[in-house]
Amino acid sequence: MILEKIISISGKPGLYKLVSQLRNGFIVEDITTKKKLSISNSSQVSLLDNIAMFSFSREVPLFEVFENIAKDEDYKQTINHKSSDEELKTFMSKALPDYDTDRVYVSDIKKLVQWYNILQKAGYITPDSFVKADTEASGENG
Repeated sequence: MILEKIISISGKPGLYKLVSQLRNGFIVEDITTKKKLSISNSSQVSLLDNIAMFSFSREVPLFEVFENIAKDEDYKQTINHKSSDEELKTFMSKALPDYDTDRVYVSDIKKLVQWYNILQKAGYITPDSFVKADTEASGENG
């Protein structure tokens, strides 16, 4: 999956791709500007692959929510993260119908929308983005 090395860095806008590891940090590349920079091990980073959204039945991986949005929006941009709270909640109800309304805040939905649109603009949201490699899928059937 092409989305697995995408990170968010606390205090820095946008999303980054992990390029390589250094002794005391990482080299990352801004996915929209392609500018490379180094960050230290002390930087707070979140791997998007490890983030999930709460639903009433389970924690849904972020990429699964992205896939729902992508299919619904025909892999195009979605609403603006600065939309009204009501618009964002309605959007979330379509993206993840059973999302936990008590544990998923409007700020989380804004971040989800912002990240989706950044990924889409950078060319990461395509039908192929969500295809898992055979090695990943083979362990799920047993």
